[in-house]
Amino acid sequence: MTSSNNRQSDFPIDPLFLDRWSPRAFVDETMAESTLLTILEAAHWAPSASNYQPWRFIYARKGTEAWTPFLGILNESNQAWAKSASALVFILSETAMRRTDGQPPRPSRTHSFDAGAAWAMLAMQATLSGYFAHGMAGLDYDKAAELLGVPETFRVEAAIAVGRRADPADLPDGLRQREVPNGRKRLDEVAFEGRFQERL
Repeated sequence: MTSSNNRQSDFPIDPLFLDRWSPRAFVDETMAESTLLTILEAAHWAPSASNYQPWRFIYARKGTEAWTPFLGILNESNQAWAKSASALVFILSETAMRRTDGQPPRPSRTHSFDAGAAWAMLAMQATLSGYFAHGMAGLDYDKAAELLGVPETFRVEAAIAVGRRADPADLPDGLRQREVPNGRKRLDEVAFEGRFQERL
């Protein structure tokens, strides 16, 4: 077992996996583009089916022209805290694999899976860089596709807020008490040898 960040694993793992979490209280500061690009550099080294790399990252940093429109894509409850983040990143995935043999593209079964792997790498590199990343599903997907100029063959998967952790007292009412690293189900509730098992 490993203990770190007021969390404990069932089996020994690197503490980095326990130190990574998704706070909402961020220091209201700008971020150098090179810092964000380091985090995205790690993300794009994620594994992918046939090395197709279906992920795309569209980002805005606080203080840039794109910041306010990007923030407006999030739902109101996410805007309330994400406005203090240093960067917003939208992660997309390509739903079809383009071929090099002249044949029509074929659907990709793993585009979301691969984009999720990239998100995990992003979150881990953010932690290593002294930042935190918080993924969000609460956004207007149609608005995101329009504003970001997303082609029809791509899907908007999620938004990610990146920043340094701030005092939870800065959060709106109702979020302060939730600003703690959460736990996980026991491993034997989600990992089964030989056959799926429903654990109630």
